[in-house]
Amino acid sequence: MKNWRSYWYKTSQESKNSSIANDEVALLATRLEFFIPKLMEIMRPLQWLTYIALWSLFLTVIERHGLSSWSDFIINLVARTIQNGLTVIPVLYLVDYLRPVFKNASIPSVSVRIVMLMMFAATVSMALVVLVLINMGLMEYDRQAFMTNLFFNTVLTGGFTIVFLLYFLRSYRELNALKLSFEYKLTAQNDLIKTRTAPHFFFNTINTLVSLIESNPSKASALLQNVSVLYRASFSGEREISFEEEVALCEHYLAIESSRLADKLEVHWDLPDEDIMYDMVITALTLQSVLEKMLLNVVEMTTETIHFNIKVTWEQHRVAIQIDVELPTKTLIINHDLRQHMDFYIQADRLRAYFGQSADIQSTVTGNHITTIIDYPLQDVSL
Repeated sequence: MKNWRSYWYKTSQESKNSSIANDEVALLATRLEFFIPKLMEIMRPLQWLTYIALWSLFLTVIERHGLSSWSDFIINLVARTIQNGLTVIPVLYLVDYLRPVFKNASIPSVSVRIVMLMMFAATVSMALVVLVLINMGLMEYDRQAFMTNLFFNTVLTGGFTIVFLLYFLRSYRELNALKLSFEYKLTAQNDLIKTRTAPHFFFNTINTLVSLIESNPSKASALLQNVSVLYRASFSGEREISFEEEVALCEHYLAIESSRLADKLEVHWDLPDEDIMYDMVITALTLQSVLEKMLLNVVEMTTETIHFNIKVTWEQHRVAIQIDVELPTKTLIINHDLRQHMDFYIQADRLRAYFGQSADIQSTVTGNHITTIIDYPLQDVSL
């Protein structure tokens, strides 16, 4: 047997890097926890040094009028590169190290601290580089010129730091707006599924309960328990649940409908081993809502017994749920109208939001049966 790592372990705080669903909100979470990204993860130190060297070259070219020879130009370029490197690289590492502290502070407070850090680092690095050049005889000491250059260099560093902080803040706000839009879309999709499920299901269930309360109290009690579980899940707000929970919800739903439909519905499950299914996840009520739509448009339209065959596989990092429904042979069902009703775009959108754009739900209607396939990627970290 494979060494499966459980769904609960994969989604625990200790295993955040082993994500099993391509959840866009989760992917944005680390960027939304603090308005400054992890700077040393954006680029490697060598890349930062390259940009610093190019920036130093730009500044040296601007100051070329004060340089009397090419040797002075080279000395100034090297000095500026070393100075900017000593300013930027340590501060970037320090900001990344202090992220847990900065996350609990306000944006203005963090911004002031980072600007002060950069200005302090610029002052110290320039003083060190100038002192080394003076000791090596490559520069003459002029107190007034030294203090003036030190002041303007510090102010310039602070100004550019503020510009970059404003850029990061703008990106952070755009990501927040994206997250809010994403959350609103998912909430709207969940609410739409609930509003489509609730009315007919509620009244049908109430009618069934009324008829069972006197004739079969024990069956009415079991039906109420199934209804309670299903409605609790529907309004719990959970969006991603274990596949075992989704199958249990489907069984509660089918048990409720079987009480009303008598012998018109037969369901056969072909599920993976428990060890495998324990690791699987799916967006809540996806399979249940697909089964509900197929039941409404087929089972309720005939007096014949309809067979649902549900087969679930998880191979090559993809989950495939195939639902085969045999159409009645005696009752006339117009295939054209049935195809129009077999549209699962809301459920498919929810799947894509959590598992990526390759997730989909497709339904094929032929003369004697309907085949619906729910397909989405699900990474198995044990493979």
